[in-house]
Amino acid sequence: MATSRNVGRGGGHSPANVTKHLKGIGFPAKKQDLLKHAKKAGADQEVLQELQGFADQEYNSMADVMKAFGQERKAAGTSKTASKPRSKHA
Repeated sequence: MATSRNVGRGGGHSPANVTKHLKGIGFPAKKQDLLKHAKKAGADQEVLQELQGFADQEYNSMADVMKAFGQERKAAGTSKTASKPRSKHA
């Protein structure tokens, strides 16, 4: 039996995949509300891990969620991926 995996464009680490699993959530919403809604929507482990890394606060809109997503990705990028090469001054 085939299962639906969120491995398409961007996988769990894409903002579109996160918003897809939060579609229809009521705001304001706390971090735990985001996690519960995403689980019910069938989010994979990558999406849930993204949300788990969010600050434990109340989010008033999807824009707030995306801001938190960007902050989480920035923080995760410093420890999970190689940094971008810096340009040399000539």
